[in-house]
Amino acid sequence: MQKYYGYRHIVPTHQGRGAENILSQILIKPGDYIPGNMYFTTTRLHQELAGGTFVDVIIDEAHDAQSLHPFKGNVDLQKLTDLIERVGAERIPYISVAGTVNMAGGQPISMANLRAVYQLAQTYGIRIILDATRAVENAYFIQQREEDYSNQAIATILHKFCSYTDGCTMSGKKDALVNIGGWLALNDYNLYEEARNLIVIYEGLHTYGGMAGRDMEAMARGIEESVQDDHIRARVGQVEYLGQKLLDWDIPIVVPIGGHAIYLDAKRFLPQIPQDQFPAQCLAAELYLEAGIRAMERGIVSAGRSKETGDNYYPELELVRLTIPRRVYTQAHMDLTAEAVEEVYYNRDRLRGLKMIYEPKYLRFFQARFELQ
Repeated sequence: MQKYYGYRHIVPTHQGRGAENILSQILIKPGDYIPGNMYFTTTRLHQELAGGTFVDVIIDEAHDAQSLHPFKGNVDLQKLTDLIERVGAERIPYISVAGTVNMAGGQPISMANLRAVYQLAQTYGIRIILDATRAVENAYFIQQREEDYSNQAIATILHKFCSYTDGCTMSGKKDALVNIGGWLALNDYNLYEEARNLIVIYEGLHTYGGMAGRDMEAMARGIEESVQDDHIRARVGQVEYLGQKLLDWDIPIVVPIGGHAIYLDAKRFLPQIPQDQFPAQCLAAELYLEAGIRAMERGIVSAGRSKETGDNYYPELELVRLTIPRRVYTQAHMDLTAEAVEEVYYNRDRLRGLKMIYEPKYLRFFQARFELQ
């Protein structure tokens, strides 16, 4: 981790949300605000459970599935500045920045934008914490789309990218090519000491953080392999292959094509189903019935409810994520997936909305149950 990501101190965790939990406990106080480039489900919940409020400061283009902006994960510097001036820098424990923003369709943040955010944060004395889960993917898009980095290796870009942040949370199940594991990394030794003490309570000893030794070795090897240019080019290329097939068939997806998944635009796919009848959840269920494809809703169900009012959030994006596992599927699998999506799209007019018949208290998209309207 220190070699490729560059942070000084590491606390292993069983997976990314373990790192989010520890981070939230050591940094967030009740009444704090945490700005970020679009929410992520578990990250926001940990922030809220610690008494904080997440504030979205991503650029407006991120909420438009059809915008071709090359870096839709960018932070809107004016939105961020307005928040700081409104609530005060002392009420902002850190800025939460994600690479290849999941909820926006796997969209990257540019190096130039992160550098500008870092400079602004330093002016106010605010930390930046990176969700590094897919930072390698983000480095690939920087290499492909930012002129200054077109001739640099992915490993070099990744290290530079992380240098504009003060720490990170990591779910190793994505970029690091493993089935379990993660970490919290910090440059501040005093914060590291606090995190190391809490790890023993929630995860395991600070030397392994809930992982078995073989899992730690697998992740170390996965980090080495993940930054190889040929690997990440092939990984993203497989996603691009599937996405281009769907675009050629005029099936509505989020563009530009992201790094780890294709995101179907359920609002355009199923315009007859209102958002409060869960069109993306309906589409995900139909894909499973059609061809056994396990997709993930990323819309109103994932967005959850306001902690103040209890009302549903209604995100602009109502998506179904077709995540491509690394080093698992062949081109034939991609073709089958595309054909299944096309079949569902051809028969889309017969689909009806859903109603939620069971809703857990937290993170309902994991356990909620539905039936047809």
